[in-house]
Amino acid sequence: MKLSEITARLGLENLTPALSASDDPDISRGYASDLLSDILANGPAGGVAVTIQAHMNTVAVALHARLAAVILANGRRPDDEVIERAAEERIPLLLSEKGTFDVVGKLYELGVRGEDV
Repeated sequence: MKLSEITARLGLENLTPALSASDDPDISRGYASDLLSDILANGPAGGVAVTIQAHMNTVAVALHARLAAVILANGRRPDDEVIERAAEERIPLLLSEKGTFDVVGKLYELGVRGEDV
């Protein structure tokens, strides 16, 4: 499923809207953790990560793990500097007011899986 469709279906706020016009990857895998080292080790390349960590290290981890996007749960809005860095590094940041459990459940309903598909 395209990232734009996931964004729309989950009612996510796109914090990096300039990226949506240039790339709309297919997403089939995801990972959820609030330990960035865990996301770095286990986040699926080309997938999404769901976390409440909304700081600069999140962008660095997403870049190194080759994630397609990061979904920030619980309404955790990052500082403007974090958003700017994410845009520079071409890492879409999406925001949900819902908690991690609910976001992951909705992703699963849409066919996003944690294991290899």
